Amino acid sequence: MSTPVNGGVIQNKLLDQVIRTPNRMPSPQPTHLSVPGSGMSTPRTLPQEGSGGSGYVAPHFEGKTQQMEDVMDIIEGKGFIPVEFVEPETKWFYEQLGIDDMYFATETADAVANHILSLYGAKVAAYARDDKRLEIRLDREAVDHAVYIDTSKPGVSVVRGPQYEKRIDEKYLNGSQGSKGYRLESFRSASPLPGGSEQQLRCYFVYQCDFVDPNPKAGETNIEKIGDKRFLQKATDNTKAVYQQALEVAAERTGPVIEFFDIEGSRDKRLVIAHKQGSAMGLFSALSDLYHYYGLTTSRKYVEQFSNGYTAMSLYLRQLPGDTKHPPIEASIHQIIKEISLLYCIPQNKFQTHFMTAKLSLQETIYAHCVWVFVTHFLNRLGSEYTALSSILDIENSVHAELLSKLKRRLRTETFTADYILEIINQYPQLVHSLYLSFANSHYVQTRGEQDDFLPTLSFLRLQVDKVLSDTEMADAINKTAVNDHHLMVLNSFLVFNNAVLKTNFYTPTKVALSFRMNPTFLPPTEYPQPLYGMFLVISSEFRGFHLRFRDIARGGIRIVKSRSEEAYSINARSLFDENYNLANTQQRKNKDIPEGGSKGVVLLDFHHQDKARVAFEKYIDSILDLLLKPNSPGIKDPIVDHYGKQEIIFMGPDENTADLVDWATEHARARGATWWKSFFTGKSPKLGGIPHDRYGMTTLSVREYVLGIYRKLNLDPSKIMKLQTGGPDGDLGSNEILLSNEKYAAIVDGSGVLVDPQGLNHDELLRLAKQRAMINQFDISKLSPEGYRVLVDENNVKLPTGETVYNGTSFRNTFHLRGGQHYDTFVPCGGRPESIDLSSVSKLIIDGKSVVPYIVEGANLFITQDAKLRLEKAGCILYKDASANKGGVTSSSLEVLASLSFDDAGFIENMCIREDGTAPEFYDQYVKNVQKIIQNNARLEFEAIWREHQTSGQPRSILSDTLSIAITKLDEELQSTELWHNVAFRKSVLSEALPNLLIEKIGFDQLIERVPDNYLRAIFGSYLASRFVYEYGISASQFSFFDFMSKRMARAVA
Repeated sequence: MSTPVNGGVIQNKLLDQVIRTPNRMPSPQPTHLSVPGSGMSTPRTLPQEGSGGSGYVAPHFEGKTQQMEDVMDIIEGKGFIPVEFVEPETKWFYEQLGIDDMYFATETADAVANHILSLYGAKVAAYARDDKRLEIRLDREAVDHAVYIDTSKPGVSVVRGPQYEKRIDEKYLNGSQGSKGYRLESFRSASPLPGGSEQQLRCYFVYQCDFVDPNPKAGETNIEKIGDKRFLQKATDNTKAVYQQALEVAAERTGPVIEFFDIEGSRDKRLVIAHKQGSAMGLFSALSDLYHYYGLTTSRKYVEQFSNGYTAMSLYLRQLPGDTKHPPIEASIHQIIKEISLLYCIPQNKFQTHFMTAKLSLQETIYAHCVWVFVTHFLNRLGSEYTALSSILDIENSVHAELLSKLKRRLRTETFTADYILEIINQYPQLVHSLYLSFANSHYVQTRGEQDDFLPTLSFLRLQVDKVLSDTEMADAINKTAVNDHHLMVLNSFLVFNNAVLKTNFYTPTKVALSFRMNPTFLPPTEYPQPLYGMFLVISSEFRGFHLRFRDIARGGIRIVKSRSEEAYSINARSLFDENYNLANTQQRKNKDIPEGGSKGVVLLDFHHQDKARVAFEKYIDSILDLLLKPNSPGIKDPIVDHYGKQEIIFMGPDENTADLVDWATEHARARGATWWKSFFTGKSPKLGGIPHDRYGMTTLSVREYVLGIYRKLNLDPSKIMKLQTGGPDGDLGSNEILLSNEKYAAIVDGSGVLVDPQGLNHDELLRLAKQRAMINQFDISKLSPEGYRVLVDENNVKLPTGETVYNGTSFRNTFHLRGGQHYDTFVPCGGRPESIDLSSVSKLIIDGKSVVPYIVEGANLFITQDAKLRLEKAGCILYKDASANKGGVTSSSLEVLASLSFDDAGFIENMCIREDGTAPEFYDQYVKNVQKIIQNNARLEFEAIWREHQTSGQPRSILSDTLSIAITKLDEELQSTELWHNVAFRKSVLSEALPNLLIEKIGFDQLIERVPDNYLRAIFGSYLASRFVYEYGISASQFSFFDFMSKRMARAVA
């Protein structure tokens, strides 16, 4: 256990500091006084060795004396410095500033001479100033190294000026990856500069790395192999040992390693941080603002890159001489290591200036940043007119619901932009401080248990002094302070946020992103008529994301959204939550045949981090796991305050841009101790027991049943059908649709362009592309007929066989599915952005009141808006929507989850995991075939039910699909809460039908019932009974029909 400075008196001293300097103290955040990186309670002490006790010893530069002579000759030759000053100025630079020999060995005599001349020029300029202030701004950037020399006051962040540290971050450190990296050495001159007692010289030296092994094997952590040659030459054995341990711990963790060490014979502290490269952009410069906030400065700073993909930093912190305004370094170091975990999540937040100028603490600014993100999505700014209109319209009517959705989107973009909201919040730092206190008072953990060695920190003591306002008092303060209604709305949203957060990892010692489990009841029912069960909000510097679910037991994919331009990002950010909500709602309707309700996760990459998809996904998953798992590593993952109070399990799956990341998520959940790791993610590789949708065509099997159902009902010969498909042979749906179909393809549109042949595209060539998962840009165009053509997105001014000129390939691709003049019988969207056909564009597919495409089966989610679907159906198109057609994937995933829950770990590995030699267990092959049959059967049942209902009622199939989904899900929920579940014989009868026979035969019914969670079995029970009743008796079946259905079921149970 750490010992307080001066035998425990520190508590009173700190409290005294809190009272005297409220602006300079952090907001409430108690901490455990330990080293999160190592888990040790007492910091290790490092000897003073190397240059200035740095732990680095620069190699001696043999030619230094001769170089100095050459430099003096050059300076004297230029004539700018009086001859008698040349030698003292040169010696001052060489001997008094503490620059080590590596700089002189790297730079030419001319470059050194120029630096000395510039320094002298700055001294002359300072003499001419009234305040005699010496300002030096030098920079020299070469291909393999850079030098920056600046004057600054120790312990003070530079708000203006050249911002060299940010420049170094942006130009060198942020882009360091693997074998391509830059290391940094920085130091502050020991003595003040002439003419100013406070100004000191700060030097930065950046060097391109030259690694011992630029391409090490996976998992390599040996510092002698992955280190830079200069680093290994200069670092002492102790320094190497420090970095070696930090790297080994970092390699086992998603987040950063943060440690500090005492320096022998000194009050100085050495702070060491290790993290994955590219996971904390701008961290180096942000750290300066953090230690400056506590009145500390650094004598030296080092940033080392390692070729295995990790970065390590060392900061040598010291207290300013004679400083009485700030807490002693022995106390503030603990607060700093705690706050670095916040800084790692968002190194540069939107309110950084308030932190740099000490108006707000780091916690307060990052809290404000998170609420700013929240407000941009949820500020209720639609007004009374929208509410009145929504009360007139029927929200159960999907057309009305879609119209309201579009109106909402329009209204939201016109009043409160993200920049306007930011501008408002920036005007009220004192209110942010008070609002943060309320948040902190609700969510910090004061102790960790009976064996706790918790000591009060600066943040905790701060909480004892400042009054935490109640909601009523806070609302009153906001009303008195806000200058107008717009400001009032934004500030009141802080209260909404505070009250909605049920749990958060904000105070977890190590984390990679900030996650909040929200109570979604704050969502206005007029805007979101279907109530959500659960909501997660995740925020990091690289992304923002949500996870929404409509039931406790729910599943759905996680997608990553990328933006091609800043305008596209702005549009994506505005629609992020609504798109997520609609996707989850579609999933809810699609999941009618399975026990899980609908959920979806959407991660939006920040515009400046479009290449960080994997980093964002890993942070998103890990931070959600922080809120699902009990902590098991004190000092690294501590308990959180849980206002939700129930255990949560979330089932996820792959979606856009995440298919290749699923295995990592599965393994990571296992590594973090999640007992449900096997069922956490579906779509994982077969070696982990996954059933890949693409390999076995699970989603396509369902889509094909609808396509074949239309042909069967209308007695059509598929080989004579002309077909259009969006989503090409490189995708899951697109490739399998090609592999399973026998129609003639008139056109295919994918990410690379458009491929057309009115005579039918060569089927063998399409099969080749589908098997290789290649785009149509690899189609052999020699196999096109004279009327065929291909236009790629990066092509312009292409002349078609018809004589028409395509001026822009991208625009042609984006609108091709709306072009006339081409004959198609069937259109199967297997890819494309949501709302590719909407009410404004659907008229292009209707000529003289008749749909130009007779049959559409919507494989891609939300490709056609609901109002556009109804227009097409009214024009005679036979159309089956996404929620019905592409449910095969969710069925496969559900059965994959069921198998994961049914087997113990050993049985799961034996029966569901592909072996090292690539062979599959016999059970796995049989189970996959069983899943495929269930998918086809479920699709057939729903197709027939919708066809029958349409024949009877004449209602559009798009409406019937939703009505059928709602009927099944409502009945499902009602059945789960009835006494039927407690009828043991009946329950066993239903479950023995609903559960796959293969699982029952392999595991045994009783064992299976014991292993699968009770709430999951209830969900299976309800969904199976509900879907079978509705499919057999129809959407509007009477109570007598249900009585008849149940009577037959009961009789079967008794028998």
